[in-house]
Amino acid sequence: MALSAGLQLRQSQSLVMTPQLMQSIRLLQFSHVELTRFIEQEVERNPLLELVSSENDQADTGAEAPVEAPSAQTASSDMGDDAAWTGSTESQAERMTSEIDARYENVFPDDHGTERMDQPEFIDNWKSMPGSEGGHAGEGYDLDDFASRAPTLRDHVAEQIAFAFSDPAERLIATELADQLDAAGYMVGDMAETVERLGADPRQVEAVLTRLQEFEPAGLFARSLSECLALQLARKDRLDPAMAALVDNLELLARRDFGALTRICGVDEEDLLDMMAEIRALDPKPGTRFETGSSEMIVPDVSVRPSSDGGWNVELNPDTLPRVLVNQTYFATVTGKMPKNAAGQEFLSECLQTANWLARSLDQRARTIMKVATEIVRQQDAFLLHGVDHLRPLNLKAVAEAIGMHESTVSRVTSNKYMITPRGVFELKYFFTVSIASAEAGGDAHSAESVRHRIRVLVDQESPEAVLSDDDLVDLLKKSGVEIARRTVAKYREAMAIPSSVQRRREKRARARAAAV
Repeated sequence: MALSAGLQLRQSQSLVMTPQLMQSIRLLQFSHVELTRFIEQEVERNPLLELVSSENDQADTGAEAPVEAPSAQTASSDMGDDAAWTGSTESQAERMTSEIDARYENVFPDDHGTERMDQPEFIDNWKSMPGSEGGHAGEGYDLDDFASRAPTLRDHVAEQIAFAFSDPAERLIATELADQLDAAGYMVGDMAETVERLGADPRQVEAVLTRLQEFEPAGLFARSLSECLALQLARKDRLDPAMAALVDNLELLARRDFGALTRICGVDEEDLLDMMAEIRALDPKPGTRFETGSSEMIVPDVSVRPSSDGGWNVELNPDTLPRVLVNQTYFATVTGKMPKNAAGQEFLSECLQTANWLARSLDQRARTIMKVATEIVRQQDAFLLHGVDHLRPLNLKAVAEAIGMHESTVSRVTSNKYMITPRGVFELKYFFTVSIASAEAGGDAHSAESVRHRIRVLVDQESPEAVLSDDDLVDLLKKSGVEIARRTVAKYREAMAIPSSVQRRREKRARARAAAV
């Protein structure tokens, strides 16, 4: 068989994901914070892009405004009119182009520039302040930069070590042990390894740890939850033998085995309940009060309000829609002064294409969020009117088919997006729940979230004499039209941190006896 090389011409079609298409898909699943951070980075890289704030929108300077990107603004939908929605593009924002003369004699009319320059110490002090590096002294000054920083756990412990230990060796051991604290204030290091690494006497290290456990807040430097609670109880002079026995048997307390605890502690159920109340008042993680991390506030992307005709008004939150401007005037001015085929002209042309793409992508993102949110509101109308009991089962496929999009697109849109409704603030994914069949032939299916809510209500309403088992819950749900298996009820109950019927019976009977006394 002879082998030979030859050339063949074939024509084929394939779907190619361009980098811009992949970036557009990423924009859909960005949260408000992530989108704002991404746009700020693009504005820094692209000289033709400008991020417009609400203050700039209100400024009326009469200057020529650059061309604005076609971003979708607050749109509304009346659910009584078959979920029609519209997107409106805001009018072009005017740009402030007037130059500000920032010379000293104009900023401070009562002082001359020469007089101010004769004060080097004053200027040096301003240069050393936050926000003054680079540029003029005092530029970007913010008084908040001088506010006292909240001390961290390490700072708090270091201050107490400086006053508690005068011996350099003990202070070195204390500092080493402080480095082994976790965010909750527990000792996570191994004492044997610490002793070997420092080459110190084990009794001296143990004595230093004992003194460290006297630091504020109580419970620091504990090596277990039991020791942490015991340190706090000892500080309150409440660590008697009965309480010590209770702290040493926290696993029985977690199982709510009150009978075994009363025998071990040597107390009756009333005293045991009082001891449990004292333990609940303690702080199991004393170090977390020094956490300096800031939590991000949830900003809803969609607002739902009742309309005057009985439907629902669906609007996009303008605060979550970053507005960018494409400065066509700057592009035309700069490229007009450049020679043809210049490297700078090619760079600006690429920047213009990127800016126009970003503007179109933001507009499409806003419209897609609006379409998905409108369909969710239409599907979950009963939930908005009557509450979680009427939450309908819903999946991505149903919404995707209703609005003519792919399921993956709907999944990306509902990620990290929130909707504020008369019932509260919910993530868009909250409205997508598993379907549970109806016990009645031809009846409507039930949402898994509504079933979990019913289980919670039934458990809250049970009496100490008639605690409901999982089988009882299955029977009651079946009577209300929900066909559900016992293992599913147990799974939902455990997910909601509801104890078993045996544990609930012990706790509720003990509370009932204590209330009767």
